[in-house]
Amino acid sequence: MLLEGVNLMVVGMTTVFSFLALLVIVLEVSARIFQRGTDAEAQPATVAMTPSGMSPVRGSEEIAVVLAAVEAHRRR
Repeated sequence: MLLEGVNLMVVGMTTVFSFLALLVIVLEVSARIFQRGTDAEAQPATVAMTPSGMSPVRGSEEIAVVLAAVEAHRRR
């Protein structure tokens, strides 16, 4: 009876190890396939567009105001 349990344990652990090894291999292969596809489509980064009527300086001022308000709230 003890040998049957050990046999079942070995079969189960081998099955799990095989499944996990297969999963790692499939993920590596798919990562390489997708990496190859994204390299061909890579484009240079573009400058973010600002909404009309909003200059980058104004956006920076708004961020500074929000940060100052958060800091004042924390000090309270």
